[in-house]
Amino acid sequence: MTADKKNFYNEAKDYIYITLGLLLYSFAWTAFLLPYEIVTGGVTGMSAIVFYATNANGHGIPITYTYFILNALLLVLALKILGWRFLMKTIYAIFALSVMLGIAQDLVTNDDGSMIKLLGDQDFMSLIIGCCMTGSALAIVFLHNGSTGGTDIVAAVVNKFHNMSLGTVLIFVDLFIIGSSFPTFILARGYTVTEALYKIVFGLCTMVVENFMLDYVMNARRESVQFLIFSKKWQEIANAIATEMNHGVTLLDGHGWYSGQEFKVLCILARKRESVLMFRLIKTIDPNAFVSQSSVIGVYGEGFDEMKVKVKKVEQKEEQIQNE
Repeated sequence: MTADKKNFYNEAKDYIYITLGLLLYSFAWTAFLLPYEIVTGGVTGMSAIVFYATNANGHGIPITYTYFILNALLLVLALKILGWRFLMKTIYAIFALSVMLGIAQDLVTNDDGSMIKLLGDQDFMSLIIGCCMTGSALAIVFLHNGSTGGTDIVAAVVNKFHNMSLGTVLIFVDLFIIGSSFPTFILARGYTVTEALYKIVFGLCTMVVENFMLDYVMNARRESVQFLIFSKKWQEIANAIATEMNHGVTLLDGHGWYSGQEFKVLCILARKRESVLMFRLIKTIDPNAFVSQSSVIGVYGEGFDEMKVKVKKVEQKEEQIQNE
């Protein structure tokens, strides 16, 4: 496969997964959260607040309009920082999700303006199911170099320059948005202070569950492991790993304390999802190999994650002088 075909394939795969993530997000949000007046964070949460505030007669401003306008403003601000390649997928996601949210909201809305509650009066169960699905959907979108726009753009900007998880960034933004729904429920919906606080607590629960799922799915995909392989057929195993898995292999010198023999130890860093393939490859060559697998907190560098820390300009100049 040529480089151009491979790039095209990767881009097409990203858009397919982003679309699937958006479908899951729009279904979960409109079916499990919106009918129960559960406020989430992000631009969708702000759009919901506008909808709740104007829905006194059963015909409020559809969330798709507010969502699109707010995202358009944020896109203009983020254009210089994130670049066109990232924003092209974000623009696609914003248009696609705006349409999907509009269609989904119409599907769960009755003729009189009331909304269908799939789980009846089970508000908290609806919250758990909805947020698990929306959090997973956001992770799918982020893992394929996309964004649903809104505060996700803010999180992506921070994550681009700092080694801070996306969930952590979104927590601070979501706190402000959820808190702003308090006067809306009292003034526009006629709720008592206790009922409004009840909704705020539900909003905080959505923030915790959704961001936990976001970080969990993303970290599970990025989790890395270290293999130490002890085998008499170390050279064959190293060649197989390098050629079939396209992985670098480090040779370590070992010395048996009891036997007194010298031997080679293979050290490999890989993604956790590659573990099954790694074990299958080793067992095919040497079923009697001794293998140690351990989890690592983080792996940074070529083929893994980027080191997102700031380096002082003085240190950069000194490094350039040393390289010269």
